[in-house]
Amino acid sequence: MNALTRHRSHDPFEDFFREMAPAFFVRPLHGDALPSQIRIDIDERDDAFEVHAEIPGVKKEDIQIDLDGNVLSLRAELRQEDRQGGEGRMLRQERYYGAVSRTVQLPADIDESKAKARYENGVLRLTLPKKAGGRTQRLAIE
Repeated sequence: MNALTRHRSHDPFEDFFREMAPAFFVRPLHGDALPSQIRIDIDERDDAFEVHAEIPGVKKEDIQIDLDGNVLSLRAELRQEDRQGGEGRMLRQERYYGAVSRTVQLPADIDESKAKARYENGVLRLTLPKKAGGRTQRLAIE
């Protein structure tokens, strides 16, 4: 085995800040932090788009869905609180707030009046019907 082979990437600055200044690295109190981007799957049918977005640990009231023509924007806010102490004075209280968003452009305009959204078990499911007359027509070349 070559003596110069690296087993893993190493960043001395990251190690320094983790050991010497752990308060700089804010982490959620319970579970993992939200990813930097919402993971989505988009399926296209003849009449609609089906979108599945993974947004675990978020209440449905904290999810915002915006439609503008053929642009879909998703935003989610996560709030976690950890309280300890009972009767009397508070000895510890911690909070974690975070937000994540995603914007995608779809190949056809969406009929906002018929769009539907359902959030269940951390997965947001959208049914986005295509606007009538918004179908692409291919031209024959003469």
